[in-house]
Amino acid sequence: MRRINLIIIHCTASRPDQHLTLGMLDQMHQARGWKCCGYHYYITRDGQLHFGRPEEMVGAHARHYNAHSIGVCYEGGLDERGRAADTRTPAQKKALLTLLCSLKQDYPDAEIVGHCELEGVHKACPSFPVSTLRAQIKQLGY
Repeated sequence: MRRINLIIIHCTASRPDQHLTLGMLDQMHQARGWKCCGYHYYITRDGQLHFGRPEEMVGAHARHYNAHSIGVCYEGGLDERGRAADTRTPAQKKALLTLLCSLKQDYPDAEIVGHCELEGVHKACPSFPVSTLRAQIKQLGY
């Protein structure tokens, strides 16, 4: 079993008018040469949680960090002009919080980070300050 010490939050970097299903994301990732969707979990704008690859399988979402992390991605992250923005819907925020609390039960020592917080990453992903989410989760006792 893999030792998980990071839960990494991502966004698809898509605009509000771009709908991206798990199937579409899976096809995009396979076109890059990956076996399947690189993320373990994907949350669409309607708040639906989709399962990408099994947690036992190493992800393909954060170079140099995949072996010991779980990848979580939400649909969105760009505004209408293509600039980084927190576009999470209330349903996505709720689903993300619920998922992260569950993952913290399974991996209590894992740190929750935004993709942009990783050393060597020069992206705005996930387009919101994950520190606020960490504070929420801590308040809930995880």
